Amino acid sequence: MALSQKLESRHVSMIAIGGSIGTGIFLASGYSISVGGPGGALFAYALMSIIVYFLMTSLGELSTYKPSSGSFCEYTTLYVGKSFGFAMGYNYWLNWAITIAAEISAASLVMGYWFPDINGVWFSVVFFILIFLSNIFSVRVYGEVEYWMSFVKVSVIIVFIALGIFAICHEPTFGVNRWTVGDAPFHKGWLGFITVFLFAGFSFQGTELVGVASGETKDPEVTIPKAIKMVFWRLTLFYILSIAIITLLINYSDPRLASQDNVSMSPYTLIFQTYLSHHAGDIINFIILTALISAANASMYSSTRILWYLGHTGQTLDLFKLVTTKKVPIPALLATSVVGASVFISSFIGNGAFFSYIVQISSLAGFLAWFGIALSHYKFRKNHLDKLGGEKILKYKAKFYPFAQIFSMIIIAFVIIAQFITFGENYKFLDFIAVYSAIIVFIILYGGHKIYTILKK
Repeated sequence: MALSQKLESRHVSMIAIGGSIGTGIFLASGYSISVGGPGGALFAYALMSIIVYFLMTSLGELSTYKPSSGSFCEYTTLYVGKSFGFAMGYNYWLNWAITIAAEISAASLVMGYWFPDINGVWFSVVFFILIFLSNIFSVRVYGEVEYWMSFVKVSVIIVFIALGIFAICHEPTFGVNRWTVGDAPFHKGWLGFITVFLFAGFSFQGTELVGVASGETKDPEVTIPKAIKMVFWRLTLFYILSIAIITLLINYSDPRLASQDNVSMSPYTLIFQTYLSHHAGDIINFIILTALISAANASMYSSTRILWYLGHTGQTLDLFKLVTTKKVPIPALLATSVVGASVFISSFIGNGAFFSYIVQISSLAGFLAWFGIALSHYKFRKNHLDKLGGEKILKYKAKFYPFAQIFSMIIIAFVIIAQFITFGENYKFLDFIAVYSAIIVFIILYGGHKIYTILKK
């Protein structure tokens, strides 16, 4: 049985935004500036936004032509190969399923800001139940919840940008002079730039959720292209404007920017504290909490739909293709929830360590998904489009083919390989395994499916 089609354009846009706006903008933006300097950070995010634009338009063309809750997992199966699609499907499901755990783990850490004496596992239980309930009803309920949580985040970013511009215009000590401090604008040269470039990639991950939502979207031929344009420009403006404003207000060498895990050191907190209220830490902490719950909510939705797709296409148990009368894939939701519930492991091994490893694993899995999008679109255009009727069958056309897809694949491959740059000098073998585990699992799944297919013949 198919899924329902009740998501509107505003829902789809906010689902993608909800999956992309989180600690990457509220905390890591300041850290990125401290690592690469004002020029390095701004240039890295600008270049990454171009890659994201190419990927979004590629996904837009594919999902408008063939809407699917399997998203690019289906496209990789159709246009690249069955084994590649099989590995990509499980990679993407595991990616978002464990991201649920990462986001909830982070949310419980945030609650420690207000309630340091309460065990974080209790907050994890509450958040997990709320997210599960958001997904167990009609997809429209999920869409509305995600819309309003994302709306809160977007509103705060807009206020921050407005306050930042006001401050720059009215305070002569702020401005481009911040770009001439120390070895600015490019702190640590190419090494600083490349390190920030990797962070920028993590920050933009989640934009591809618009493809997963296409299978439950009203009028996808109209809704998807509109949503993709809105999502890309909003995210780009939010990230690049935020980075630019921070670089004009605070020196990259300010030690406060170097903190990724302290909300009181967030650039947003520092600006809000100066111009709005001494309770800025509470305000930003609440927004970060909303962002994390929103991201976990989007993760639960996307991973559930991918598992439903795997069941629907016979790549896993038939049980997972079942849906309720409201068209909600409950078996897939329950199985995904079991994986997401691994967040509770963090109460035994320590939230910080658990969160760090999970984020590293899911980040690389996300880059693999991006590579799959670019490769699928390239293969679709090169090997299949002419047989299907040519460009005239496309309601939405991605620009700059084939340059955009080839360039994206080269950059993403570089990002995947270059992860070791972030290790530092005293890394452990476990760090290497954690970071590259997504690649290892992908290769095992791909090779296993290939062998199975050969033996079956």
